[in-house]
Amino acid sequence: MYAIVKTGGKQVKVEVGQAIYVEKLNAEAGDKVTFEEVVFVGGDDVKVGAPFVAGATVEGTVEKQGRQKKVVTFKYKRRKDSHRKQGHRQPYTKVVIDAINA
Repeated sequence: MYAIVKTGGKQVKVEVGQAIYVEKLNAEAGDKVTFEEVVFVGGDDVKVGAPFVAGATVEGTVEKQGRQKKVVTFKYKRRKDSHRKQGHRQPYTKVVIDAINA
């Protein structure tokens, strides 16, 4: 059984026991989180939402909070003595899926 969940402006396919990386959630390591915006539930009984499946939830446990590798942006204009270097590390939350309730 699997589900497609909407979180952080993105849609993620999840299965029980899978670890997913999502946009930063406001939760500490060890906390339980519930995703209520379930778009699709697949398996033996398929349910498609319009826009979300009524009564379907996905439960998970926050494993850790972290930051991704640095992405470096370098802007450069030749012959103008102009350049700008900027770095960014996007925060994420690692969640292990415990149950899909459909």
